[in-house]
This record gives sequence, structure tokens and C-alpha cells, in this order.
Amino acid sequence: MTLQATAAVAVGNPSGEQIELRHSGQRAIVVEISGGLRTYEVNGHALLDGYGADEMCTGARGQILVPWPNRLRDGRYDFKGTTYQVPLTEPAKRNAIHGFLRWESWTLADRGDDWVVLEHALRPREGYPFFLRLGAEYRLSETGLTATFTATNCGDRPCPYGIGAHPYLRVDAETINDCWLEAPGGRHLLEDDQAIPVGVADVDGSEYDFRAPRQIRQTELDTTFVVSMRGADGRAWVRLWPDGEGPGVGLWMDQAYPYYMLFTGDSLPDASQRRRAVGVEPMTCAPNAFASGDGLIVLAPGEAITSSWGIAPLAQR
Repeated sequence: MTLQATAAVAVGNPSGEQIELRHSGQRAIVVEISGGLRTYEVNGHALLDGYGADEMCTGARGQILVPWPNRLRDGRYDFKGTTYQVPLTEPAKRNAIHGFLRWESWTLADRGDDWVVLEHALRPREGYPFFLRLGAEYRLSETGLTATFTATNCGDRPCPYGIGAHPYLRVDAETINDCWLEAPGGRHLLEDDQAIPVGVADVDGSEYDFRAPRQIRQTELDTTFVVSMRGADGRAWVRLWPDGEGPGVGLWMDQAYPYYMLFTGDSLPDASQRRRAVGVEPMTCAPNAFASGDGLIVLAPGEAITSSWGIAPLAQR
């Protein structure tokens, strides 16, 4: 007689554990995979274009981008006299994009009803023989959602580092064409056919000038900007409002983020996801910073750095 054993296989969410936070009409869902932000809504209004618990993340929605945001040309960089090669994760353009942790699990360290702390150990690997410990705290308050990230160099040598995030801001509108956008960039980066910066230009008089609120219309954005305007508290804001009724949404960045990207989604593979939100990517460094050094952070052994950004509802325009 042949004995056959069967085992039940648990089917989990593609983005791992779902951690729900609530505070004063606000609801956010933070996920295990990438330590990202899947959902943020206020009084029933969705202010992020996220994805379902049963769906795989697309378009890097809400993901955390570390140890570099955006692109690295040919996946190659020189650091302290050594050349390193990392895998190409955007092969069509021969780039490595958005670091290593988009599909990695983070560990739940602590949580409350309206806050959570996640942790991840980024161990040395081929092309990045450095050791980072990372912490991510998401917290809801009366002023909105704050995301704070800490990176500590736990290795015995200096370590190159950058971080970004990729939330998509949305409002009550079918498309963003008639929405009003305000953004703090006085200059934007010029790119080559690999989407790697090759220069910089002022936004004055161009389609990229959103320093005063204006409607997006047909403008296509997949563009990196240099922050030129901050408030007295050091924060720079990107703000989006519907043309009609309904609240707006804003994303702020602290002084650790001198760059940000705006993305209208025109190149997303799924046509139904295009131009329904504005991707806002706060970045501590420019694209290709591991190679160019533009904004690159170098952490000494034992050194830590903290950065914060946040999302908040805005009154109707």
C-alpha cells in the first residue's frame, strides 16, 4: 500500500502582512513587502492610488527604494577605489533601478493603533558589500501621516546610501488632466535615452514649472526636480487638488530630500493605471548618484541618518 501525504499550503497576500493604522478618520495600511505604504485615506477619500491586498504591487506603488532611488546606469559604480556591479533590474534601458528591497520582507518591530515600526537588515551582497540596518516608522496624527526612516551603517567601512519612496497621490477625479498641481522645483534634470541625468535646466517658462498651482492638462511628467522652495519648518510640499469638489492631498519632504520626481504614469504597462494619479518620489540623491555622487550620502561605520516625509489631506481648493 502506498501512503500519500498532503499538506495544506497557506496562500498569503502578495505584499505580505497587512498592518492597519487608524486615527481620527484616517486609515493607512503598511505592508511587509518593501516596508511600503499600500493605502492612505481620510474620511472615506482615497488619497493614494494604491493596490488591493490580493494584488501584487505594480509601478512601485508606495514602495521604499533603498539603498538608492531611481536609476543606476549599467548597474555599475566606483566607490573608494573599487568598481562594483549590481544586477540590471531595468534591462530595457540597461539600468539597475530602485535598490534591492522592493520585494524583500521587513520585520514588525513594534506597533500601536496609529503607528508602526518596521525593521530590515540589508546584508552585504555581490555589488554592495556593505551592512545597513534600516528602520521605518509610520505614524498617523491630527496633521496626517508621517514616514520616518533611519539607516545605520553596521559594517566596518564607509557605505554609500540613498533612499526614496514611490507613493502615487490621487484625488476625486477620473484623470489628473484637470487637476491642479503645485510643486517646489525650480530646476529639472535633463536625461539621456537611459533616463540618466546629463544636465540641469531652469523650469522658468517651461511645461515643468509648477511652482504656482496650475492644471496639469496634457503635460507628461517622468521628471526629476531640484527643490528650490521650502517653508520655515524646512519642508518642501507637492500639492494636488481636484478641479471640482473634494479634498486635495499634499506630500511634504524634510531637508534630507533635495530631489523629487513627478510621474504622471504615461509609460505604465497597464493603460488603465495611466494618468489617474501623480507619482511623487522624494529622493535623498539624484538618479545615478552612486556613479555621479550627486547628493550621495556616505555613512561612516556606526553612523546613522534619519529622514522624513509625510502625506496630508488639504482643504478643497
